[in-house]
Amino acid sequence: MLVKVFGAAVQGINATLITIEVNCSRGIRFLLVGLPDTSIKESHERIVSALEVNGLKFPRQQIVINMSPADIRKEGSAYDLPLAVGILAASGSIRTHKLNDFLIMGELSLDGSILPLRGALSIAVMAKENGFKGFLLPSANAREAAVVEGIEVYGVNHIRDVVAFFSEEHRLKATVVDIQREFLDLRSSFGYDFSEVKGQENVKRALEVAAAGGHNIIMVGPPGSGKSMMAKRMPSVLPPFTLEEALETTKIHSVAGRKELNQSLMTTRPFRAPHHTISDIAMVGGGSYPQPGEISLAHNGVLFLDELPEFSRNVLEVMRQPLEDRKITISRARFSVDYPASFMLVAAMNPCPCGYHNHPEKMCVCAPGAVQKYLNRISGPLLDRIDIQIEIVPVPFDKISDSNPAEQSADISRRVVRARGIQLRRFKKVKGVYCNAHMSSKMLYKYASPDETGLKLLKTAMERLCLSARAYNRILKVSRTIADLDESDMIQPAHLAEAINYRNLDRESWAR
Repeated sequence: MLVKVFGAAVQGINATLITIEVNCSRGIRFLLVGLPDTSIKESHERIVSALEVNGLKFPRQQIVINMSPADIRKEGSAYDLPLAVGILAASGSIRTHKLNDFLIMGELSLDGSILPLRGALSIAVMAKENGFKGFLLPSANAREAAVVEGIEVYGVNHIRDVVAFFSEEHRLKATVVDIQREFLDLRSSFGYDFSEVKGQENVKRALEVAAAGGHNIIMVGPPGSGKSMMAKRMPSVLPPFTLEEALETTKIHSVAGRKELNQSLMTTRPFRAPHHTISDIAMVGGGSYPQPGEISLAHNGVLFLDELPEFSRNVLEVMRQPLEDRKITISRARFSVDYPASFMLVAAMNPCPCGYHNHPEKMCVCAPGAVQKYLNRISGPLLDRIDIQIEIVPVPFDKISDSNPAEQSADISRRVVRARGIQLRRFKKVKGVYCNAHMSSKMLYKYASPDETGLKLLKTAMERLCLSARAYNRILKVSRTIADLDESDMIQPAHLAEAINYRNLDRESWAR
């Protein structure tokens, strides 16, 4: 008897429909075709054990299984459940009239219990698009898939539940999630707050500007000056997730297996802080079977690179294109996948190998030229993509011991959200541009042109401070954001002056 069961293959962050054709006939062979990987070929043993332990008969017949389309490689053990259902249906052990209405995925353990899978949200979206009535998957992933409206999601814990469902001996209860209520209740919960940071008001202001315009920022300062502490608090001042951003970010983390089980949606922006020993593949994604890298896991959030010069040169250089294009394409001989990578880069570094160059109290003990050599570990093209460069000095004792509370993240966030709202209205007709950091050179002349007084100030600053030519566009972008924070239509000289002050590393005399 020939039956068809439906599953899915995840490619990138999207899913593709897989048709599993099972035919039972006279013979004793078991054949599995359609470009399955090793873990799928091993499903035979798991299925046999799961059925026998639960008193279900594995057919003693020739079983031929084809996974279509055959040119797409199928990976992972989540095909165990649809394969088992197909075998039982083809042998006549369960009814087949409801199989065409449901998409089925899940990994079987030897006792028949069903284990979690990756990419449940992407699969649910695809199932809805293909007109399926329902989706059967492990209970641990049910809330994630139930985010998709218009399809019934059934979480199952054991193969007995699935067999009873298709045999109409048992009804399953669909998982329902009030996504609007859950999303709004949880999206403002953060573990860190800027009120815990003493002093460093100028750096907090620079981080506020960076958050308001989506600008990349680098902080340069001695050990213990608070660089990492402030970077960890950046998600608390970024605008809350929109529902569309939450769905896209959840897809990525689900495919990568980094999302918490029994969670419906990610409600807070991701904060990724990879160690400086990370490889270039782990940073941008890839591998024999491509997976999202750190830059994609930081999509719609913050990527924090502490001790930036200590990262491998290759790791830093492969980030240049994603910083510009806000996506990464992983190409292989037979296919290519795209992962989104629209993140805010927050970097931190010591000013020199010993850490005390330009320190107000401690003396730098580095050899002549060591400071410039240390800075040169970061290439000019990468620095060119960092809009704000701020130098940090240690917090004085009177600030550390001050018991008065500092400004809370919620207060900063309100100003950031207001500025982002101005930018969204400004760019509503421009596809792919949502904040000032995304503006092209052509858009700068339209939205960020200073008046004659501002141009004179900018010219004087570039000549006296020996600013590089690449700083010009960055200063205009940042000054536009500062003007938005002030709710000003025009860029004022004061806005330009503040933006110029955020280009520390462009000054030729900085490393001397």
